[in-house]
Amino acid sequence: MAADPRRRPLAGARFALEVHGVPTGPPAVGLKEHLARSGAHVRCLYHPLGPEEAGQHVFEDWRDGCVRRRIVRLPSRPPLTYPFDPLVPFGREPVDVWFGFDTISTARGLARRSRSRAGQVVHWAVDFVPDRFGPSSPLTRAYDALDGFCCRRADLRVEVSQAALNARTERLGLGAAAAPALSVPIGLWADEARRTTETAHEHHRAIFIGHLVERMGVATAIRSIATLRQRGAELPLDIVGRGPEREALELLARELGVGDLVVLHGFRVGPELEERLADASIALAPYQDDGRSFTQFADPSKLKAYLAAGLPIVLTPVPPNADELAQAGAADVVADDPTAFADAMARLLADRTLWLDRRRAALEHARSYDWSAVVAPVLERLGFAAH
Repeated sequence: MAADPRRRPLAGARFALEVHGVPTGPPAVGLKEHLARSGAHVRCLYHPLGPEEAGQHVFEDWRDGCVRRRIVRLPSRPPLTYPFDPLVPFGREPVDVWFGFDTISTARGLARRSRSRAGQVVHWAVDFVPDRFGPSSPLTRAYDALDGFCCRRADLRVEVSQAALNARTERLGLGAAAAPALSVPIGLWADEARRTTETAHEHHRAIFIGHLVERMGVATAIRSIATLRQRGAELPLDIVGRGPEREALELLARELGVGDLVVLHGFRVGPELEERLADASIALAPYQDDGRSFTQFADPSKLKAYLAAGLPIVLTPVPPNADELAQAGAADVVADDPTAFADAMARLLADRTLWLDRRRAALEHARSYDWSAVVAPVLERLGFAAH
């Protein structure tokens, strides 16, 4: 298809991305890689999001197919030191578009735009958390004020789900004067991920990836493994991730008598994570369904990793796209209950044809989330040819 002559090509254009998080985290990683592969000059600055990355600010400069990285080490104590992150130098070179993936980063982009160092500014929200620092707390009020400022002054606002878009619009009272908004899901590289083979059904392994916090429902996953053992079925569970609940989860597994089946691997990315996914038979997303989790506004990246690997998914109805995954034939949506998870996993393990259908549907559905297609509406709205 011929390029639209009215749109500017990405090759040679200059982009900046500022993020609180790791360089491999979505959605920034997908946008960065798509822009770099399209010949754009991309500069990225990653600030520490939590204590695991404290003190380390990573700068990347992508140009002509090559990347230069450097690390700036400064004393930090996230989140208390977030307001000081804009003091980390980014360079004076102007950019065509500045992407801020949180309020502080977007505010920095708006300041650069006011000094003609950024042509356009995009406020790309990676989550929506009502009362982020507690109901009516001074920090929450300050955060909402800055968030509202960014939503009104940016050239474009991007949310990861329609649920998040609607909720933020209502909470902040954003009217017609606010920046135009798009709902853009988390993507994946459909043709590059390592996939399960059709023989993975015989592996009889479940996997969970994600942050080890209560709302993720990892305890439910462990209890479902114990339920299966009580029925005479042995199903190992690989837990990939880190977080404050790790010791409690290890203790729970031992108390339930499945300490030999549940393995916590810690944080893994890249080929090591892909190997774990490809070796699994079933993927779990047991989000707590208590009406309080901000996952109800999110687009969890773990679900895309599961799809890309061709893994049948068992999840609760909390994520906004749970029904979509079920309708595509890639997932079973069940109650937030260990017995319900055990039942769903038992059906998949007992019925190879059903498992193969789920795998096929997952791989097909993954293609609709390829990063090149996901970021296209954003780039086109900014006046660029998406490819």
